[in-house]
Order: sequence, then structure tokens, then C-alpha cells
Amino acid sequence: MAQWTQMKQLIPYLATQILNELYSPSFPMDVRCYLANWIEEQRWEDFEPEKVDQEPQALTLLDQIISCLQNLAGQNPNVVERMRLQRISRNMNMFRSQPFQLVLTVRDVLRKERELLSQASTQFPALARFSQPPAQDSMAAAPPTRDVDLLVLKVLEIQDCRQQIHQLQEELNWERQNYESMQGTLQQTQTNGMDPSMSEVTKLQTNIKQHEYNGQVIAKKRVQLLQEAVSSLEKCQSRLINRIKAWRWEQHQATIGHPFDDNLSPLQTWCEQLLGVNGKLRQEVMLAGEPIPELQERLGRLLQTLIQSSLMVDKQPPQVIKTQSKFSTTVRYLLGEKVAPGKPVLFKAQIITEAQARNLGQLGSLPSENVGELINNTAILEHNTSGKSTCATFRNMSIKKIKRADRKGSESVTEEKFALFFTTEISITGCDIPYRIQMISVPVVVIVHGSQDNNALATIIWDCAFSEPERIPFLVPERVPWKQMCRTLNSKFMSEVGTQRCLDNYNQHFLAQKIFDKPDIAGDYSNMLVSWAQFNKEVLPGRPFTFWQWFDGVIELTKKHLKSYWTDGLIFGFIGKQHLHLILKDRPNGTFLLRFSDSEIGGITIAYVAPSENGGQKIQNIQPSTKRDLEIRSLGDRIQDIDFITHVYPDLPKNDVFRKYYTDNPLPRDTTSGYLVVSIQTKVGVEAHCDSPQRSETPQDNNSAFYSMDQGNGASASPFYSLSPNNQFQPPFQLAPVPLQGGMYPDPLSNPNGLFPGPDMSQGPTSEMELEEILNTLSE
Repeated sequence: MAQWTQMKQLIPYLATQILNELYSPSFPMDVRCYLANWIEEQRWEDFEPEKVDQEPQALTLLDQIISCLQNLAGQNPNVVERMRLQRISRNMNMFRSQPFQLVLTVRDVLRKERELLSQASTQFPALARFSQPPAQDSMAAAPPTRDVDLLVLKVLEIQDCRQQIHQLQEELNWERQNYESMQGTLQQTQTNGMDPSMSEVTKLQTNIKQHEYNGQVIAKKRVQLLQEAVSSLEKCQSRLINRIKAWRWEQHQATIGHPFDDNLSPLQTWCEQLLGVNGKLRQEVMLAGEPIPELQERLGRLLQTLIQSSLMVDKQPPQVIKTQSKFSTTVRYLLGEKVAPGKPVLFKAQIITEAQARNLGQLGSLPSENVGELINNTAILEHNTSGKSTCATFRNMSIKKIKRADRKGSESVTEEKFALFFTTEISITGCDIPYRIQMISVPVVVIVHGSQDNNALATIIWDCAFSEPERIPFLVPERVPWKQMCRTLNSKFMSEVGTQRCLDNYNQHFLAQKIFDKPDIAGDYSNMLVSWAQFNKEVLPGRPFTFWQWFDGVIELTKKHLKSYWTDGLIFGFIGKQHLHLILKDRPNGTFLLRFSDSEIGGITIAYVAPSENGGQKIQNIQPSTKRDLEIRSLGDRIQDIDFITHVYPDLPKNDVFRKYYTDNPLPRDTTSGYLVVSIQTKVGVEAHCDSPQRSETPQDNNSAFYSMDQGNGASASPFYSLSPNNQFQPPFQLAPVPLQGGMYPDPLSNPNGLFPGPDMSQGPTSEMELEEILNTLSE
């Protein structure tokens, strides 16, 4: 029962002062009453006084309240009520300047109502059955409890009519029996010459006619109530089906990061309530005396639709499935507690193509051709008493092989969509015949190698983001507006990284420039159309990868290594070279910002202001750090290593904002083992700075970075090995440290004399194999 329904039972017992405090003039009881169902569907508990950024949502709710009141006023035939609703809607405008105050008022009213209901059992014993406040599930308000309650009341009224008819029939039978008996007595008295009194006979005749008339009136009313109840059931069930479809759609959209509440309990309650109403109405139609085929047929169709629509894919399979790999999926039956006991219900799964899925929707037929071989594709429907759910879980399913369709043109195997198809036959208690129910999963892409994963995911992203709710499986548009694409990229980025910081306008503008290959255009891209080919079919100009491959690489890098930096606002993110020069051109030397690499997948680079050879300034970009680089040394420590970058754009000292990300401590000297402690540090080619007193002996790209070993005594040791950009060892670019004695290095553990043979550096560069041996020794 809805909270307001409970409150209506409690209000007569409450003092006037309590009611005045509960429903103030700013939020009168009329609003609570007229909009009870809508109010209880909103998430008022999400609002907190300190969350001032929620004001736009609060204003939206205010507009909806005013709109609902105006609609009710326009539809109300009562002039007095219509005028009162119009006045209330005008008064609600007072919250325009402070909409946040409205949502907090409503939230507090609902809280106080729940508190009063919880106290009802002790303060008002007569209302003990209303003492429990409604559950506060996020979807608890999903079922229109008011509509269901009205349906139940209508069924009770129909049952009452039937009982009245039955009682009238009994009284009528009694009156007729008395009348027949009196008729016999009347004939006998007339035969004996007596003058009988006709008053009793007349009274009986009148009673009989009155009972017959009353019975006809009530029977007519009962049929009318039955028709109204069936019509109300159709409307209520239509809303249920729409909500089930909406739940499935929200589940589909969750793939791209849209919020999704997966709680199915409210929908299950709704289904069970409507099944109960349907059963009672079918019973009442059967007891109507005369058959009503039209109502029987309507109720039968509603029952079949409800039984077949109550199957949900609770846990979808992975949308990119690799053959020969295990995966799981779960289907849930919302009418599970109504399944007839006896024979176990066995679900079967098979994989179907896009064309077969399309035929299911059009013809309702089963797939004739088996396009894939599924392992462990059966599961028994089991009831979980504690969770009150009835599910069939396919725990170790696997696609052994798949049959591909003929591809057209340049279509890739990663663009081909399949789905899992679940079927079973089920019997419901109180129903004469078993029903065949079926459901398909969201689209999946089947791959045979991990290298196909990224392109397959692009197909899924496009499908989830741009498909229509009531589409033909699995049609998607070939082109979409950039603003729609931009929302998808932002949502996916935030959900995958797990951050509340979104892509700002600068980031979004650069992404538009990149996907449209228009770096010189600073206009509005909102309504320009992006094609599937631009998203993940054609490589970006001058690059060996597509837009999605590049963007997904940034997501992976940020998710695994840069989440905190991004959330703290320390990474500028996506920015073009022209914009970069524009914002850094007037900044002091050493000013830097972090941007995602434009030229390679999954890289982050440091762009900084450096002195130029002619005494001016230039913008330098350090070689990007990839996921593998950041696994060796974190971004914070890399920034700490580079002395000539001093301030984060616009003018924040780097040590103030990055200190918490520094992990290196001053290196102590290990006096117990005799080893010199080493660490990896980042160095940038010094020839990039014309005023630097040091020069590298080996030509080095001024935008590159390399690693060096530092000795533990704090001295700046000459590096004797380096890593190339692809993390392969290179010959040394400076002379190695001088051996102590005759090519020997100190090693007290492996040699009694504390020495072991070292490589002869006098004959030229050490080979890569020798370098590996040195490094292995140092790492012991």
C-alpha cells in the first residue's frame, strides 16, 4: 500500500496542530493528495542541503509539480476544485527563487509521515495494520500502487455484488416458497367457503417483484463493474509492460554508463498483484451466471501476455564473447512463486543471428537453423526463498563454434551481432494450459581472438548508444549527431574510469576536431553527423588507428593509472596543439599541463613552456608515457623527477598539488649488504633547454624521456643504460662507471675477496645481452 494511502487512514486520528506542522501553506495537503503517486515516485532522499549543485534537478521537479497541478486543473469538471488547483499552482511559483527549499520540504514531509506511521501501532492501536512504513527501495515506487489498489477495491465490489445477488436469490426462493404455500392455503379456504385475507398474498407478490428487480439491478451493476475492472486491468498491465520494457532499455543503456537500478523486486510485486487480480476476475466472470465471452477472451489475452512478459534476463551475458571462453548469464521469472509445483522447469539457451532475432519479433517462430554450438546451455529454474527470486543461472556456458553470415563489402566479423535466445515451457497455478515463454539477450559480438576485442566493443557501444527502444533487432543508424555521440563518450569515460569529473567543453571540442579532422575549425559541431565509419572503421588521418581505438586507449590508461589525477583536476585531458599554444604562450617558463597523447594509443604527455634558442619561449611536448611506462614509474614520480617543470597550468606550484602522489624517499645507503641502493628516475633530453649547463653526449630527441639509475649516496650518477620509447634496452649513451680494481666490482656476497669480474668497457658499447646480465645482477 502506498504511503499516502496509509496516511489517509491515520490523518483522522492526528491532532490539528500536527497536521498544520506537517502540511504547511507552502506545501499544502492538497498537493500531497493530488500528486501522491507522482511524489512517491521521485527520489527526494538524494537531495542534501550541502549539495548546491543539485539546484537544476530541484528546479526541474518544481516545474513538473506546477505542470501536473495545471493539468489536473484543466481536466477537473468541478469548478471549485479547478479554481483551487489553479491557485495552488500559482502559489508554487514562490519556490522559483529557491527550488532547493521545495525538495527539502517534500523530503522532510515524507520522512515525518513515515515517522508517524511507525508510531501508529503504539499511539493508535486501531491502526496497527498501517504501522509499517513502505519500503524505501530505489524502485519501490515503480508500481502504481494507487491503480492496483483501485483495482483490488473494484474486485471486492464485484465480489460484494455477487454475494448480494446470492443473498437476494436465497430470499427470493424463500418468498416464492411462501407464496406457493399460501396459494395452496388460499385455494383450500375458497373451497370451504371462507373469505381469505388477500393482504398477505399481495405483500408476498410485491416482495417477490422487488427482489427480482433488485437482483436485476445488482446483476447489471456487476457486469458493468466487471467490464470496468477488465478495462482498468488492461490499462494497468499496459503500464507494467511499458515499465518492463523501460527496465530492459535502461539495462541496455547501462553498457555506456547510464545509471541503472537493477532491482526487480517492485516489478515482481506488480506482476504478482496483476496475476492475482486477473485470476479473481476470471473467477467472477465464470460465476456471472451467463457466459460473457468477450470478457473471457480479454482476460485470457491479458493472462498470456503477463505470463510471457514476466521473463527477464537479470544478468546479461558479456556483450563481447570469445569462443572457447566461459561466461555466465541469469534469467529471472517474476511470477516464479506462482509456478505450478511438480515437474522442474528447464530453460534452454541457443545463439541466434540478427536475422533470426528479427523473425522472432515478426513471426513469433523458433529459429530453424542452429548457427552456433553452445556448451552447458541448459539450466533449471530455482527459487531463492531468502531473496524471493526465481532464477535459472547458466554458470559455465561457452561458445564452441560459430557460423558467420555472408558479409557485404568491407563489413568486419566484429560488426556482426548475435544474441542468446532463452526458451522454456511453464505452468502457472490456476491456469489450465502450460505456456511457452521466451526472451532474447542484448546483442553480443562473438570473437575468436583477443585482438578483436576493441573493434567488437565499438560495435556494442554504437548499438547501445544509438539504437531506438522499440527497434527491429538490431537496427542502428549509420550516422548520428555529434552532440549525441559526445554524450555517449562522456558517459562511457566517466563510468569506465569511475569518476564524477566529466569531459569539459575544451575536451569535447577537441574530440570533435579529431573525429571530423577539422583542427582549424573553432565553430559548433553539435549538429554535424558522425558516421560509423568515422567512429571505428576508417583510421584517423596520418594514424594507424581509428577514433574509437584511440579514445578507448585513453580510457584504459586513465582507469588503471590516472583516475585520481583526473578526478583531482590535475589532467587537462584532450586538447589540440593550437589551443595548447594559445593558453601556454604567455605563461612563465616551467609552466606545464598534462594532456592525452594525440599521436599514440593510451599515452599521456607533459606539455610545458621552455626557453628557446633566441631568448624567447617555445612549447615542448615530452614523449608520451604509456600504461607500461606508468607501471614502471608513476606519473607523480615522473613529474617530481623533472626539475624544469615547476608550475601546473595556470600557476599552481607542482609540489603543492602533486606531493601526495610522490612515492620516492631519499635513498639510504645500504651498509649491511655492501650494495649501492639504486632507483629508476625520469630524465628529459637536456638539449631542449638552451640555457642548461649540461649537455647529453648522445643525440637525443628533445621531446623524449629516458630512465636512469641513481646511486644511493645521493650523487648524480652518470646513467649507463637506457630504455628506448618501446621499452627495449639500448646501448649506453655515456661511459659506464669505472671499475674499482682491474675490471672488478664490489660484491662481498658472491666472492670471498669482495670482487667479481666486470665487463670490459674499454672496447666499445656493451651488448644487449651483457646489459641484461648487469641489470639482473643489480636487481638481486
